[in-house]
Amino acid sequence: MVDTTLRDGEQAPGVVFCQADKVAIARALVDAGIPELEVGIAAAGAKARADIRAVAGEVGEERVVTWARGRADDLDAAALCGVAAVHLSFPASPLHQAVWGVGPDELLENVDRLVRRARGMFDRVYVGAQDASRASPDSLARFTAAAFEAGACRLRLADTTGILMPGSVARQISELRAAVPEIELEFHGHNDLGLATANALAALDAGAQAVSVTVNGLGERAGNAALEEVAMALRVACGIDCGVLPRALPSLSRLVARASAQEVPAQKPIVGANAFRHESGLHCAGLLRDARSYEPFPPGLVGRKRSAFVLGAHTGGAAVQHVLSLNGIRVDRTRAREIAAAVRRLAAARNAPLSAGELTALASTHGRVSTAVPTS
Repeated sequence: MVDTTLRDGEQAPGVVFCQADKVAIARALVDAGIPELEVGIAAAGAKARADIRAVAGEVGEERVVTWARGRADDLDAAALCGVAAVHLSFPASPLHQAVWGVGPDELLENVDRLVRRARGMFDRVYVGAQDASRASPDSLARFTAAAFEAGACRLRLADTTGILMPGSVARQISELRAAVPEIELEFHGHNDLGLATANALAALDAGAQAVSVTVNGLGERAGNAALEEVAMALRVACGIDCGVLPRALPSLSRLVARASAQEVPAQKPIVGANAFRHESGLHCAGLLRDARSYEPFPPGLVGRKRSAFVLGAHTGGAAVQHVLSLNGIRVDRTRAREIAAAVRRLAAARNAPLSAGELTALASTHGRVSTAVPTS
């Protein structure tokens, strides 16, 4: 797991992390079990390099990778940051090569020259295939072979515009593993079509040794594969412990949300406010019988608690009985159903749920219920 919150995450529109926040986020990531952090772009200037050095000083230079374009001046800037690894990004697709003004043969020459030079500056050199999703299999194989022969130990396949499907990712990984089995492969997915997490999992399943993630999926445009989603999908759906501590994920999410001034959507998996919140009568009744019926894992696994049932337009009698019992009020099933019907009418009339106090007041006045909102 390679976290790039402090590089690609900070490239999200309007996001700027101060140095103190970068150091705090880096420390929280390492404490949560993330082994490798991609931090900053050294060529962005002296402040960016100072921030990279500060993060490396906090968590150790061996954990930090800094990102650079496949250019000599970018590489020189990266060498000033005191970190153990550099990621050199090159244009893999014809479209991006045209944007960079470089042809296929010149590209391979640049890869060979810069990677060999970087090997004298860093303990580890990674190479990125930018826009790999729009490159041909043959050209990707040649690119990967050139990177490995020059001394790169890892090749990143970047789905730069988030256009790949999981099956396509799996094929790309499998083909490159067969073509250049000696090099590690990493997948870097963007979320433009909502597939970043699924694609990251498909890459790992196909044999990739690493995936890039960001906290809350923060990143360019629609973001990246979300750290919390990938980590918990591996644990819950695949039975794989990737080393990330589940209970650390909510606090990590809050830290990045605050530092980035980007609110976490309520429906966000794992860390969103609604992740363990229920309203449907059928779901609430099932949860009261067996919590596994409508939750993929216990909230406590990630250090959370199940939210109180929402008393709204879909509430059933079981939820009414449960919420009232928490306030010391017991009603039989028939009366609970009648109260639930009143709750649904009131919630629909005002287009909002009722509070537990309003439910208690409604129960105490049952028999004289109208669509007016009761007062507690």
